[in-house]
Amino acid sequence: MPVSRLTHIPGIGVDEVGDAADATGNPNLLRLENLDTDVPPPAVARDVTHAAVEDDDANSYLPFQGHRALREAAAGHVGAMTGTEYDPGTQCVGVAGGLNGILNVLLATVEPGREVVIADPIYAGLVNRIRLAGGVPRHVRCVPAERGWTTDPGELAAAIGPQTAAVLLMSPAMPTGAVLSGEHFDAIAGPVSRHGAWVIWDAAMERIVFGGHRPVHPAAHPGLADRTITVGSASKELRMIGWRVGWVVGPRPIMQDIGLVGLTNVVCQVGLAQQAVAAALRHPGAAADVAAATRVWQERRDHILDQLSGYPCVRPDGGWSLLIDCDVLGLSAPEASRRLFTRGEVAATPMTGWGPTGERYLRLVFANEPLHRLGDLRARFDAALA
Repeated sequence: MPVSRLTHIPGIGVDEVGDAADATGNPNLLRLENLDTDVPPPAVARDVTHAAVEDDDANSYLPFQGHRALREAAAGHVGAMTGTEYDPGTQCVGVAGGLNGILNVLLATVEPGREVVIADPIYAGLVNRIRLAGGVPRHVRCVPAERGWTTDPGELAAAIGPQTAAVLLMSPAMPTGAVLSGEHFDAIAGPVSRHGAWVIWDAAMERIVFGGHRPVHPAAHPGLADRTITVGSASKELRMIGWRVGWVVGPRPIMQDIGLVGLTNVVCQVGLAQQAVAAALRHPGAAADVAAATRVWQERRDHILDQLSGYPCVRPDGGWSLLIDCDVLGLSAPEASRRLFTRGEVAATPMTGWGPTGERYLRLVFANEPLHRLGDLRARFDAALA
């Protein structure tokens, strides 16, 4: 029997499909199951990483809360997104990737038994971390429509109450690609203030938005600035997945606790990687670099939606993935995944455990396969599912 804290924490499914795909050794298999990308990291990040291998200071635990250059770059980056100035010494800590940062923040802000408001469907890893921290997920529905996913601002606000410890937001959300707006922040500002809740902003993909959408940030809202904790990462926008470096930026009163959790949990970030992340964040061409990568991903999204016209795909407004409604196909998501794997040579993840409605969807990641490998995607789907 597992310990009680693991009772309601399932796996995420991605590892199972990914392991099965790796085991085939089949180069023809389309890898649409995992949030990897073939778009390379910034050149400056690779150059600085190579240099760090020969730097003894990079081969160190210290400083535990992150190299000063990383904290300055991260605080400056979040400040530019929000219009708020953050002190890198007292309002920013480094973490070993974004999800490490999310768990650290949850452990520092959520008393056992308190609620954390979060979307549905949503990444199972976020839900599992809420539970691991002793929190109770309070899901707010994200509704699919012809033009994408929407969350009603009033429903989001109504979910915040006396038992709410935090509201965990992500835009674009993973895996739906749903994008929030200032209207959502207007709606939650009052309830967040009344109930003393925190807003935890998962900023992993905030600039990966399509079709004229613009990045938004709750800390730019005057009613949320002093209640918002930003968790950022180099993994998605900068494509530095294996570097395992992220940051947490927030109000001074809570940051000492978050830093203490980090010191007690993973201890420190990858020493060899921190200067590279700082350089990538600070590079004069950083915004253009993210925009160029986003155009590549949007082109792949559009191509898949065109290929799978007639299938029940829900259009994402950002991020790296899109969902297919398997209920409409008359299949369970695990069965659709199995058929695609065995008959169509497509690896895709069923979303069991990804929120109350997640189990009806299959996720396709469009960040890791170039267009020339996606040309027969329709034929593969028809062979597997028709």
